Amino acid sequence: MNITGTHVAYLHTCKRKLWLFANGIQMEYTSDIVADGKLVAETTYLDRSRKYTELAIDGIKIDFFNVKDKIVHEVKKSDKVEVAHVAQLKYYLSVLVRNGIVDPKGVIEYPRLKQKEYVEWNDEFLLQAKQWEDEICLIVQSDICPSIVKKGICKSCSYYELCYIAEV
Repeated sequence: MNITGTHVAYLHTCKRKLWLFANGIQMEYTSDIVADGKLVAETTYLDRSRKYTELAIDGIKIDFFNVKDKIVHEVKKSDKVEVAHVAQLKYYLSVLVRNGIVDPKGVIEYPRLKQKEYVEWNDEFLLQAKQWEDEICLIVQSDICPSIVKKGICKSCSYYELCYIAEV
């Protein structure tokens, strides 16, 4: 199974969302919130496409990679699920290390909040990445979709109507 940054982010956000996404039920295209997030990423740092490289490797896709300084740049709209953003970035760094890049770094940029979160390489990321991969495989290969766990972010999720159809 090719594990992407999205899988890792969903693992840290909602296991039900992860299962649905990985099993072909993808609702992101219906979400104005997702579209808004993509717009922020595409319009905030216009000169990035000239300065940095887009990198696709081992199932992940990094939009902005500074090859010279080995820095992954992730642009996010909001810090509401920051733990998922950090996990996704750590996973990207782990994939880079597995492919021979020594001591990569990362930065999560929240342009609307004018904030940045820096992540320095730590060898423990490799162990975390392996654990996340194992957990993702267990969840997505299960015949049973995980139960709903109500969270504060549910109402802004692209899967909200699917999960709460009886309540809508």
